[in-house]
Amino acid sequence: MNFVLGIDGGGTSCRAALATADGTVIGRAKSGAANIRTDLTGARSNIVEAARQAFIAAGQDPELIPQTPAILGLAGANVGTYRQQLEAILPFSISRVETDAEIALEGAVGSGDGAMAILGTGTAYMARKNGRSRAIGGWGFQVGDQGSGARIGRDLLEQTLLAYDGVREGSPLTQSMLAVFRNNPQDVVEFTTNAKPGDFGGFAPKVFEHAERGDSVANWILDRVVADVEASLGALDLSDDAPLCLLGGLAPLYAPRLSARYRALLKPPLDDALGGAVQMAARLFAGTAEAAR
Repeated sequence: MNFVLGIDGGGTSCRAALATADGTVIGRAKSGAANIRTDLTGARSNIVEAARQAFIAAGQDPELIPQTPAILGLAGANVGTYRQQLEAILPFSISRVETDAEIALEGAVGSGDGAMAILGTGTAYMARKNGRSRAIGGWGFQVGDQGSGARIGRDLLEQTLLAYDGVREGSPLTQSMLAVFRNNPQDVVEFTTNAKPGDFGGFAPKVFEHAERGDSVANWILDRVVADVEASLGALDLSDDAPLCLLGGLAPLYAPRLSARYRALLKPPLDDALGGAVQMAARLFAGTAEAAR
């Protein structure tokens, strides 16, 4: 039997799905972060491990990895030469690296028109209209990813230190956040020295939880990031009948906070980003698999 691999890698985790040539998934697995811009070597290691575990989950021999083509949708693939560098060192028979937005759009709306927003550790947006795609964002934590879990976590730490210094009014959220760092602001600063986007993003759910309790700082942060998300959606110039799919770990938390205009467009995705990678692999590599039989 011949296989294809779909891989979805972001700042928090990497997921792999092994499928038959027609796109039927037979094994799934998960490993560590796979943002190729922030850690190319680590991403490569986690990608291969996820693929290996997917073979094992399917009851197949991982020694078949070098005979298997793969579509990889990865955070960080939209800038620099990281895509080409990674493709050169992957063990698959064919390695095609796409952006995480590309596979997410494929999974969410299939091959038709529509739009999606990835709302997770990072953020990215893509719309397809009349067969033409347009991407927005995905520029990374330092200069982009507005509305992302990483930026929410960073904002929380900033507000925590401002509250500690008496510059801004504190709240139960900032108090609990400082307690995480033993009530020592220096420990907060030390954390940021080597923290990756996923480390910051780990604090994002805490902000949503406290916002539900009416926490003033939490709601201030979320008001800002929701405005950022809606600004990006507005730039996509969505038509009133275009399906809009929210993807990523923060998607269910964002959905009820969007304005009526965007809530009216929300549709359940046909599949997730990993499913998009699998379907893209099946479509692009079908001939390769058939020829190998």
